[in-house]
Amino acid sequence: MKKTETLIENIERVIVGKRKVVERVVLALLADGHILIEDVPGVGKTMLARALSKSINLKFKRIQFTPDLLPSDIIGVSVWDEREKVFKFREGPIFTNILLADEINRGTPKTQSALLEAMEERQVTVDGITHTLPEPFFVIGTENPIEYEGTFPLPEAQLDRFLMRIRIGYPEPLMEKEMLDRLEKEHPINTIGEVLEPEDILSLKREVINIFVDDGIKNYIVELGNEIRKDENVYLGPSPRSLLFLMRVSQAKALLSSRDFVIPDDVKDLITPVFNHRVILKPEAKLKGITEEKVIEEAVLRVKVPIDEKM
Repeated sequence: MKKTETLIENIERVIVGKRKVVERVVLALLADGHILIEDVPGVGKTMLARALSKSINLKFKRIQFTPDLLPSDIIGVSVWDEREKVFKFREGPIFTNILLADEINRGTPKTQSALLEAMEERQVTVDGITHTLPEPFFVIGTENPIEYEGTFPLPEAQLDRFLMRIRIGYPEPLMEKEMLDRLEKEHPINTIGEVLEPEDILSLKREVINIFVDDGIKNYIVELGNEIRKDENVYLGPSPRSLLFLMRVSQAKALLSSRDFVIPDDVKDLITPVFNHRVILKPEAKLKGITEEKVIEEAVLRVKVPIDEKM
């Protein structure tokens, strides 16, 4: 797709040497999901969110999660208007298109839960009144996997709201050199322009849900989910919601590849980032050094790939 390729190339002017990472963020957006980035500081998490918002002419806001952050600091609060003698709702930073929830695990569980309704239903309820969020609405959450002091691990219900969990990682040395060259005079984030409008994203989302998914692919996704659930090392497997997410993001992958149908490779390419934060291993499995990624990869090897002439 020309529009998606233009968007990805524009973001790559800022995020150097991370094509797959940029693609997956765009895929999550087109699949109407949210994304969790777990990585060390300084690899470009915030810059990736800013580059995405500037490329699509979207409103961007950042919330720095801390232990003293309150739900009202995110959602907003009703304020008494002395002149009109009524309560008026003052919107919080969640009323935006792209929300960067930075170090989300530093917020308390009560504050984290303030995002649940917004991420699932695209609305918030304050004092019994429902307020609709703007479209598109896309949450990019970040976590630091190294520092755990003063953090509150995300509960399963919150993790399940994120379509994918990815890592950016360090760029290759040649790419880091190119990054230094680009940033020598001025940061590229200051020079990139808008290449898409919000209406373009909404249109692409509609195209995604119309991508054909064969029954063989649907059965393949279900079999993969059940294969992981019955693994002896797994305490809790992927939810039914995650199977829907995997199908939807596979449709987005097909659109990105200029196809009007999903193939097994779409599913295999995306199953790990979609499932890795939804699989909970038994304690004894962790002691053996088994990881969620390994369990998922082995399940993919065991499940028979559907064969179809179109594929």
